[in-house]
Amino acid sequence: MKKLTYLSCAAAAVVAVSSCGKAYQPVVTFEEAPDPVVLSQSDIDAWKEVAPGLNGAWADADLRYSRSLVPQIENPVDTLAIAAWKGERASAQLLLWAPEGAQGVECKVADLTSADGATIPADAVTTRFVRYTVSDTLFRVGGPTILSADMLDSLSRFDIDTMTVRPVWVSVNVPRDAAAGMYDTKIVASSINGGDVEFPLVVEVQDHVLPAPADWTYHLDLWQHPSAVARVRGLKPWSDEHFEALEPMMKRLADAGQKVVTATLNKDPWNHQCYDGYENMINWTLKDDGTWSYDYTVFDRWVSMVMGLGIDKMINCYSMVPWNCELEYFDQKADSMVTVKAEPGTPAFAEMWEPFLLDFKKHLGEKGWLGITNIAMDERSPQQMDAAVKLLEKCAPEMGFAIADNHASYRKYTMMRDVCVSQGQAADHQDIVDRRANGFNTTFYVCCGPAYPNTFTSSHPFEAELLGWYGVALDYDGMLRWAYNSWPADPQYDSRYGTWSSGDTYLVYPYNRSSVRFERLIDGIENAEKIRVLKAEGADLSQVDEVLETIRTTNVNDPNQPWRQITAKARKALEQASRK
Repeated sequence: MKKLTYLSCAAAAVVAVSSCGKAYQPVVTFEEAPDPVVLSQSDIDAWKEVAPGLNGAWADADLRYSRSLVPQIENPVDTLAIAAWKGERASAQLLLWAPEGAQGVECKVADLTSADGATIPADAVTTRFVRYTVSDTLFRVGGPTILSADMLDSLSRFDIDTMTVRPVWVSVNVPRDAAAGMYDTKIVASSINGGDVEFPLVVEVQDHVLPAPADWTYHLDLWQHPSAVARVRGLKPWSDEHFEALEPMMKRLADAGQKVVTATLNKDPWNHQCYDGYENMINWTLKDDGTWSYDYTVFDRWVSMVMGLGIDKMINCYSMVPWNCELEYFDQKADSMVTVKAEPGTPAFAEMWEPFLLDFKKHLGEKGWLGITNIAMDERSPQQMDAAVKLLEKCAPEMGFAIADNHASYRKYTMMRDVCVSQGQAADHQDIVDRRANGFNTTFYVCCGPAYPNTFTSSHPFEAELLGWYGVALDYDGMLRWAYNSWPADPQYDSRYGTWSSGDTYLVYPYNRSSVRFERLIDGIENAEKIRVLKAEGADLSQVDEVLETIRTTNVNDPNQPWRQITAKARKALEQASRK
């Protein structure tokens, strides 16, 4: 159930007074769900042993921590040391907790300074409070629930409730012009009623430059859902206000290295598999004289905006074979909307799609987009694909095809520009090499499966990074995931939707807020790009290759394997290779 805005601290009803004598104004935010964890007497006793006031410690960015239990941190450190390239965004996590609660908690960062006097400004380090959302228990859809720390909030201060833990996500954005070397800084967490906690941080800026995201070769394709933004923000679809709300979210995606614009050709191509249907981007009209016209106004504005942000390698248009094979158009003579079923291979399929493809091809040519536009299919059967490919090659061979493939169809359709295979049905490596030689890319995807590794809110954070290592190990060109922002009703409160695993339908949150999963996914992509750069430089990657061989020869879907340790070992090997 969605909760109304509230004063977050349990003691918020009591007006607090700060040290300067002014009445404290509690933080106003949404109420998180109750924690299903029932505290035992030993859990309560553990809180009694915690020192009064604000407490904190560096934690592991590979793990999530309970909101209600006193943190148990493996291998605690007083000073955290991280290594990053110039132009890289590195991730870390700290925890704050208070037995009696803490009001007005803020995190401030000092400038980063090196022994030889070099400085990186404090604003290169951002701190974001992590919020808890309802999630499935790992691998158990519809079973007992947990709270999962995932959304990175935009609040600058936070009230910590009694006997609760609050993670803080730390992002170090190393400037591209920073001097290589060791930099010291500290993050200071403070509250108006609980003193300060210092978190010393050492950042090793390595003498390599990570290319800008627009120049990454990693082919990232996270499907976008503009209609979800309109619903959450209460905006008219495709209004000026809607596009204004979309732009910062798409900029965040561009900064993650996204390469593909997700566009639609007709009505909702996925037949409402997520909470929001897809509003039309192209409106079809059957005119009085029996000819067709197509309004591309929304399509053009959407594609132009997203491409202008740097997402400009491909435009993937869904779909000639929507999940229910239904198409929608306005009939001028009847003065009404009409829905028709156009199964591939039937006369209706050709009657509907042939005039559209001819007109669409002409329009794309006028816009200069024809050479990068693909007609995209999602897990369609070989029989459906045969009919669609045949018609496209007849009407618009200048366009390409893209497919999310769980039928090994890519082996038959060797001309497809953009092939993405299910992670559980690995592409043959020679096929990847041959396709690359022809200028085509081959990627893999995860969605509602496999259970592990994945990017659900119940997944361990390191699983998102592991996907990057997996792609490198199998020599894929990148990865796809079916939803960047297909939100359930209230994702910041409850990440579940339907029969999908929690968080399956989105990676970021409304109002352009990131997540632990999204940040760790970017970590994995950056690793892939760093390996590419080091290979070009002729660096010694033997230690990295050893770990990649382990990933390549071990069942990555087996959660009983030590994947957290393997991922950490790969990370350390890459750091070492970057020092030589």
